[in-house]
Amino acid sequence: MSYYVIYDGNCNLCVTFTQLLETFDQGERFQYIPMQDEIGLKTFDITPEDCEMGMILIKDSDRSQRWQGSNAAEEITRLLPLGDLFIQAYRALPGMKAFGDKSYEKIRDRRYDWFGKREETYQSVYPFGCSLTNS
Repeated sequence: MSYYVIYDGNCNLCVTFTQLLETFDQGERFQYIPMQDEIGLKTFDITPEDCEMGMILIKDSDRSQRWQGSNAAEEITRLLPLGDLFIQAYRALPGMKAFGDKSYEKIRDRRYDWFGKREETYQSVYPFGCSLTNS
């Protein structure tokens, strides 16, 4: 099963997260599209304004299944080995989901101030592309 992760390729924090996920997943589940790739975004009917709410995860086999922001981060974690157990525990703790959602929003809105902005957009070593034309 394949998923597309749409990330901010100019945000140092977002790029670090993407690189860690690339290292861990090795392109098995995820392909990556920077939010700055307007042509790639059009493939999924996503506008730059849609990206303002945070990272987006899209399931390839059913592109109507989309997660955004903290929900995308949770779903990505859930898809990793043993990730489902972590997410179940996280959601079982009273107030953690609301805390996580609010924390994500604060970080999203201040990411460049807190973590810096890259001069050049990061391009993943596992970009989307060829597999889209073969779908």
